[in-house]
Amino acid sequence: MSHPRLGPAATAFASELATRLGCERVAVGFVEDRFSRVVALSHGALGDGSTDTLRAMGAAMDEAIEQAATVIAPAPPELPPRIILSHEEFIRQEGGVVCTIPIAVQHELVGAVLLQFRQGSAPDPAVMMEWEHAVALVGPVLHYMRHGERPWRKRLRDHLRRGWAALRSPAGGRLRLGLGVALVTLTVLLLVPFQYRVGGNARVEGAIQRVLVAPVDGFLKRSLVRPGDLVKSGQVLAELAEQDLQLERSKWASELAQHENAYGAAMARADRAQLVVSQAKAEEARAQLDLVDQQLGRIRIEAPFDGVVIRGDLSQSLGAPVQRGDVLLTVAPRERFRVIVEVDERDIARIRVGQVGHLALSALPWDTLPLAVTRITPMASAVEGRNVFEVEAALSAQPDNLRPGLRGVAKIAVGREPLAWAWTHRLIDWMRIGVWSWLGH
Repeated sequence: MSHPRLGPAATAFASELATRLGCERVAVGFVEDRFSRVVALSHGALGDGSTDTLRAMGAAMDEAIEQAATVIAPAPPELPPRIILSHEEFIRQEGGVVCTIPIAVQHELVGAVLLQFRQGSAPDPAVMMEWEHAVALVGPVLHYMRHGERPWRKRLRDHLRRGWAALRSPAGGRLRLGLGVALVTLTVLLLVPFQYRVGGNARVEGAIQRVLVAPVDGFLKRSLVRPGDLVKSGQVLAELAEQDLQLERSKWASELAQHENAYGAAMARADRAQLVVSQAKAEEARAQLDLVDQQLGRIRIEAPFDGVVIRGDLSQSLGAPVQRGDVLLTVAPRERFRVIVEVDERDIARIRVGQVGHLALSALPWDTLPLAVTRITPMASAVEGRNVFEVEAALSAQPDNLRPGLRGVAKIAVGREPLAWAWTHRLIDWMRIGVWSWLGH
């Protein structure tokens, strides 16, 4: 554990074993591409060993790993018989006694430790068990150090190989079932098209909205309705004070009488110049009087059609001054509505006139209303930090409790796409824009 890499750590372990057990040589090897490869020799002698010797050691390790047991050659009579062909070949080359102990990690044989004794007989079974315990403790540590040093491609290949082996094993029935379900689900997500819908915040408005403004400067005298009230065509909704207009009417009526009298006197005197002046002033006074009469006729603000008041609470402003053109009330038809859907700029290219969808209102969440796109506003507006386009839609069915100003969410069907595309296309588009802007072309 004092060495950060596999080579020095395995060499230190092999040297320690050789020193403690009196071995001629100790080799540590791990399986690489289905065959064992020696990674360390005791006392750092890996570079001095011949290729044939290392190959013979690897073959002996493979023989022990394939049998999943410790192999000793020459084989002692008191132990179960083992296949020792590779061990005997190694002994013919190097001589002595050889003991190979496999390294197991999580029920998988990943390598082996080979001990070579130059002189002496086979080791005692009790002593051999102690060696196996030592290898069982240190072997996994060396294995994980080796695993951390391997290239990621080889680690991925090992994971895939183990997964394939687990999949093919008799105990992998649940894994095969889960993999099959995952493949079917992935196929559905990638290939089966579903109805793709584009959504956005929506609000209900009147099909037309009539704004009622103050016809003249004056003061608010009465307010007869409040927002939400139903009104009939011609119904009086508000009224302005008429005292100032009555005084002005009296003024112009008096001036008209004076100019008419002057006109009659000039005619009696045959004074043509005074006659023309009096006639002009009388016409002016008559025009001003007609204007005041028209203004008096408009101080009563009436509903232009049957509908509902959607804006303008004047009950708290009685007696307040108003100027000509000030908005007092807004009236919308009760039975003709339109829906304004705020569609994000990333989705507006898929919206077409005539597409259908549904509207779910916050006030009516238990039911959805069918709608159809009738118009797309060509200009975008900023709403809560987003660029949105207002899409106008008409309702195919209008419940009695529908009111202008209600808000909700609308979904418009724009085509059929796989679910995987629907869930990821915004991320892919964002990445595409980022890469394009980074590359600069």
